[in-house]
Amino acid sequence: MTKLQSKTTLPVNCPLVDIGANLTNKRFDSDFEEVLHRAIGAGVQHIIITGTNIEESQKAALIASNNPLQLSSTAGVHPHDAKLMTKETLECMKSLAKVSSVRAIGECGLDFNRNFSTKEQQIKAFEQQIELAIELRLPLFLHERDAFEEQWQLLSSYKNQLPNVVIHCFTGNKQQAFKYLDLGFYLGITAWICDERRGLHLQEFVGDIPLERLMIESDSPYLTPRVKPKPTLTVKGRNEPHTLPYILEVIANSSSKSTDTIAAQTTRNAIDFFKLPQNISEPLLQKC
Repeated sequence: MTKLQSKTTLPVNCPLVDIGANLTNKRFDSDFEEVLHRAIGAGVQHIIITGTNIEESQKAALIASNNPLQLSSTAGVHPHDAKLMTKETLECMKSLAKVSSVRAIGECGLDFNRNFSTKEQQIKAFEQQIELAIELRLPLFLHERDAFEEQWQLLSSYKNQLPNVVIHCFTGNKQQAFKYLDLGFYLGITAWICDERRGLHLQEFVGDIPLERLMIESDSPYLTPRVKPKPTLTVKGRNEPHTLPYILEVIANSSSKSTDTIAAQTTRNAIDFFKLPQNISEPLLQKC
């Protein structure tokens, strides 16, 4: 199978929201403002910076606070770092959640693929963050890898209490997708769907996912879209939010919906999910 042929013309007609970009990664330190400028040029007008541990969550909140029209952030502890979760960590997350730029709890969840933290540590840290999100009524931004059954069962036990939930970088099968959807969750689609080596199954059913439950994300600096011609990257091997339209196009090509329709609905979904304030949401929707 060859890489997908891309016809994307940038920017797209409707402003996009990238719901997951790791912009605290040191690979963005030297040209951060240029990265944001390129995102705007591609129609990506708002970006949610992912927090993966307390230090990165604090950094994400600070960066987003300095540019609230273009940036928001999350605060959480990734399952890889679950072993570092303490009572003090949880209190720090509570304080971070009061910062206006912090729009969700996460990235959190379960990852039994590499087990940098034990399963027991991961489950405990995940439950603590679920309960924190419920307490604060903030949405959950979730990670899951090779842990579907355990994660689904755990979340199901909180079904009647959960706030909004998005499965970040969903890579599972159709059955798993719809079990999450049946719980009322959103699915975040990345350039995994562009990867002919491992993402073709997503192309087969992405058109069946209700648009009102779909969002898109770059997961920068990871997961550069595997399309032809290749996206222009300023730094070799470093994905950026400006490649988001390529994901949009693959979703459109895999379904019966237009890029404009998908762009408009995923943007509305992100606004509603993250409760983006009026001064951000109105300009985003004006062209949709």
